[in-house]
Amino acid sequence: MKQPYARPVKNLDSMHIIVPLLYPARCDNEAYISERIDLTNINAYLEKKNEALAQATPKGEDPFKYTIFHLIVTAVLKTIRLRPKMNWFVRNKRLYERNEITASFVIKKRFSDTGEEALAVLRGEDEDTIDTIHEKIRRQVESGRSEQKDGSTQAMDIVSKLPFFLVRFVAWSVRRLDIHGLVPKALISSDPYYTSVVLSNLGSIKLRSGYHHLTNWGTNSLFIIIGEKKLRPVFADDGSYEMKDTLDLGITVDERLADGYYYAKTIRLVRKLLENPELLEQPLAEEVDYE
Repeated sequence: MKQPYARPVKNLDSMHIIVPLLYPARCDNEAYISERIDLTNINAYLEKKNEALAQATPKGEDPFKYTIFHLIVTAVLKTIRLRPKMNWFVRNKRLYERNEITASFVIKKRFSDTGEEALAVLRGEDEDTIDTIHEKIRRQVESGRSEQKDGSTQAMDIVSKLPFFLVRFVAWSVRRLDIHGLVPKALISSDPYYTSVVLSNLGSIKLRSGYHHLTNWGTNSLFIIIGEKKLRPVFADDGSYEMKDTLDLGITVDERLADGYYYAKTIRLVRKLLENPELLEQPLAEEVDYE
C-alpha cells in the first residue's frame, strides 16, 4: 500500500523480501550496538564555537550554546543521509523508504519529578550544517518550553478525557490505521515513533547510556541513547592508555533493514564525524571519506 510519507523499496534481494514476512513485528527484530566516543576533539571544537558565538551575541543576551547533543544530532542526520538504509522501515511486512529525514527528542520543560515534557521533531535538509541544525534545535527548545503543547500531546489529552470504553475504541481504531500507514498526519506530525531516529540525552540527567526498545507502533527503526560524559581510560594498540573524556552511545536498530557489514560501516561514519567535528560544517549531503 502506498504511504503518504514513504515509498516502497524496489529491487530488493530475496532476504529483504522474505524476512519481514517471517518476522513481522519490529520489537522482535531489535539489535543493540554500543559505541564509545573520544571527546578530545569535540571539547576543543565546542570551546571554539562557543567563544565565537559569545562574541557575536549582543550584550545582555544569553547565547544558546553549542553542545555535544547538537553535534550528535547533526552527525546522525548526516549519517542517515549518506547511509540510506538507515531511513528504511518495515510496515505491514514490506520495506519502505521515508521521503524525508527526521530526528526527534524530548524536551523537559522543567527538571523536576512533576515537570512536563514536550515532543520535538527536526527535519534534516541536504544543505543543513551544524550551524543550521543548532538553530533548528534552538527554535524547538524555545517552542517546547512554552505553554503551547505539540499536536500529538493535544490529541492524547482530548482522547484521554473520553469514557474509557471510547478511549479503548479510539486506540484500537488508530492502531488499525497505523498498521496500514493511514494515521492522519495531524496526529503523528510530532510523534517521535514516526521519525527516522529518536534520540534520548540521558547524559543531561546524569545517567549512563543504555538501550531503548523499538515499538510496533509507528515506523521508527533507530533509537540512540546518549550517556553521561565521563573520564575513562582509552587504550592504544600497545596496551598503554590515557585518561580521556568519553561518551557512550547505546544504539537500537531494526536488524531487518541491513546486514552487520552495513551497520558496521554506518557506526564507523558516526564515529568519524564526531571525532572530527569540523566535518559537520559541511552540508548533510556532502560525502565523507571514512573507509
